[in-house]
Amino acid sequence: MCMVASRPTCDDPQMDADGRRMVLTRRAASRNVQLIQDCYMPASVAECWWRPFRKVGHATVLHVDLTAHAAREAEAWAWLDEEEQARWQRYQHDGPRRRFALCRAALRAVLCSQLGCRNEQLAFGASDHGKPYAVVQGVAAPVSFNVSHSGTHGLIAVAAAGRLGVDVEERSMPRDLDGLISSVLGPDEQAELALARGCRKLHLFFSFWTIKEALIKALGLGLALDMSGFEIPLAMRHGKTTSVFQFPHIPTVRWRLENLGNEHFAAAIACELDPNPN
Repeated sequence: MCMVASRPTCDDPQMDADGRRMVLTRRAASRNVQLIQDCYMPASVAECWWRPFRKVGHATVLHVDLTAHAAREAEAWAWLDEEEQARWQRYQHDGPRRRFALCRAALRAVLCSQLGCRNEQLAFGASDHGKPYAVVQGVAAPVSFNVSHSGTHGLIAVAAAGRLGVDVEERSMPRDLDGLISSVLGPDEQAELALARGCRKLHLFFSFWTIKEALIKALGLGLALDMSGFEIPLAMRHGKTTSVFQFPHIPTVRWRLENLGNEHFAAAIACELDPNPN
């Protein structure tokens, strides 16, 4: 059973017939982060590789450690279903395989605990634009989630309701930074980056980019939406970490934005706000 600590660890739980156990509970964690801490994992798991990262409104964000670790990767692979294992096999390199397995297994553990189901009862469907959703015993489940990974860092965002998107990017210098800037940023955003230099320019770009990626992922339209066709709030471009956003073409829907970046990576989350909060 995985308990909250600086590094979550697993006790030796009582096992059911197939050697696994699910405990459905939520525990408070530091920094006002609430997370489903008890995880339904194979009995041999020595430690969890995900931990609470941030609480944003009604959404919980978890960080997934994607560093190479043979034992974790083997346990994660065993938790995938046949379709996911086949997908894992199609990856040609170790890095993508590791990121997929560790993120998907962590997502499965969190969703099983959230929904009170067994791992073999959980499957995934996809919208017309490819955004995944959870299915339990053939029925779409009442939960929202989104996943992102980059390098050795993964983020999982989960909430009981409302669309959400999360994005994480390690700040490595792109091959064509100027080309990316012109393709993903709007005119005012480009003008602000033009005034920055060196590391400051790189950090600003990744902040803008992850916020916009989180919004697009939350909306669920994939590549159908031109990222340069909208701009993030001015306050966030000037350093504020949170704001509210409305797409010009969907003014009735409001989104809560939060910059989740730290010294290790750039990241952001977008959460759909309840139109009738009262």
